[in-house]
Amino acid sequence: MDLWSILGHAAIGLVVGFLAKFLTPGRDPGGFFVTMAIGVAGSFLATFGGQALGFYQVGQTAGFFGSLVGAIVLLLIIRVVRRGQAGPTA
Repeated sequence: MDLWSILGHAAIGLVVGFLAKFLTPGRDPGGFFVTMAIGVAGSFLATFGGQALGFYQVGQTAGFFGSLVGAIVLLLIIRVVRRGQAGPTA
């Protein structure tokens, strides 16, 4: 992978992460870099999950909308985990 490819993936991850945060109601963690990481991780989640479910062949990647769905699923998982760690309130 060259530098431009990495920057391209990061830019698409930022857009996907931003759209996922916008489409998912409620408060979400982080700023710029966390949003980008959620988008990139959502793309990986969609790619490998799609391959496991037979939506994609090995070597194929999730498209933009698949990445968006993966990022939304990841945000929902983060919320459930964070809610479970909040503990009892006084």
